[in-house]
Amino acid sequence: MTAPQLLVLTITLLSTACLWASLRLRRRHRLLHDLPTSKTLGVFIGMVELKGTAESEEPLTSHLAHCPCVLYTWTVEEHWSRTVTSGSGKNRTTRRESGWKTVAEGGYSIPFYLRDEEGAVLIRPSDATHELLTVFDQTVDEDSPLYYAKGPRDAVSNSDHRRRFTEEAIPLHAPIYIVGPARERADIVAPEIAAQDDAPLFLISVRTEEHVKSSLSGWSWFWWAFGLIIAAVPCALLFFPDAARWHTSPLNTVLLLAAYFALWSASWTGMVYNSLVGLRERVRQGRSLIDVQLKRRHDLLPSLVAAVSALGSHERSVQESIAALRAQLTATPRDAAGPDFAGVAAQLRVVIESYPSLTAQESFSALHAQLVETEQRIALARAYYNDIATQFATRLEVVPDRLVARLGSMQPEPLLAAADFERADVPVSFAQ
Repeated sequence: MTAPQLLVLTITLLSTACLWASLRLRRRHRLLHDLPTSKTLGVFIGMVELKGTAESEEPLTSHLAHCPCVLYTWTVEEHWSRTVTSGSGKNRTTRRESGWKTVAEGGYSIPFYLRDEEGAVLIRPSDATHELLTVFDQTVDEDSPLYYAKGPRDAVSNSDHRRRFTEEAIPLHAPIYIVGPARERADIVAPEIAAQDDAPLFLISVRTEEHVKSSLSGWSWFWWAFGLIIAAVPCALLFFPDAARWHTSPLNTVLLLAAYFALWSASWTGMVYNSLVGLRERVRQGRSLIDVQLKRRHDLLPSLVAAVSALGSHERSVQESIAALRAQLTATPRDAAGPDFAGVAAQLRVVIESYPSLTAQESFSALHAQLVETEQRIALARAYYNDIATQFATRLEVVPDRLVARLGSMQPEPLLAAADFERADVPVSFAQ
């Protein structure tokens, strides 16, 4: 292979690698931008974004800082330096080399909970990308007790007998930001966040969402610009006197730059289109999650009706309450008019206020708690659907996503509106 061919091949490979890195970061940035933040009570199956604090019943104690945490990693580095002599006679040169070498490292993590104002969800941090908080950073010499207490007895070659101890962790109660796939737990009926092979991202960070997105966007533009600079190397060679030996010409430079922009444009279009498809599918999934919660409520109602009917009373109020609950049984979770959101909380309050003895029945109380939680889940599922549907509709309208969306004839999904009974005024009266 000739020198010009080798140069072109090297430039092509390097610029392509930079472009790939840029698009990879940009895909992650768009994913974070498209995902609405969920509450723990509203976590369903699929990709979710959560904010809260790290909690654990039995937290870890970190190796160096001895702080309570749920995850930590530590390293011990030893500094070395040496003098290197090369050549002989007048060509003899001497230079100084130095650096840090890792002599010990470790870490540990446990499943923990992310808690917010709605509840808590289990997090399994294995195989996730961790962005941790520095909780310990000290550089000591051999006279320090820390030197051998937390480090090995042996020294590296050409050691200066200085060691640097660093530790990063997720402290207990620390604010965290998580993006990852949710799945059903194996031990109980509840979700958990854990690594999955087909998940586009699993991130656990002590940084805020804004900082994470800003970092991804900045590095994406950096790698794009770096790849463009590499592609323009032949243009720079034109200014050197011996550039002729590379057979460099303005035409070759134009072709390389044109190929870079063409590859970037094609890759970017594909990335945007795929992200819009993924966003559309999350919208559809969000609507199906509402149906799941409606089905859950529908399955609980027969037991509640039986509990109320077991009173054996024939008062009109009880019969009206039972009739209202049974009316919910005949409603399908989803029909042509859309999901049925009529709640049962009002009917339950009437029954409980009229017959306080019901609250003493353990089965009724358990059913009541589950139905109240289900109503909250339905409300969160509706809010999630409207958030993701709004984001999808916005993407379809803004340029340049609008141009790419036309390739797939994508249309926005309708938002869920409150029914007439949900718009009614709620009477409130205060004691005089």
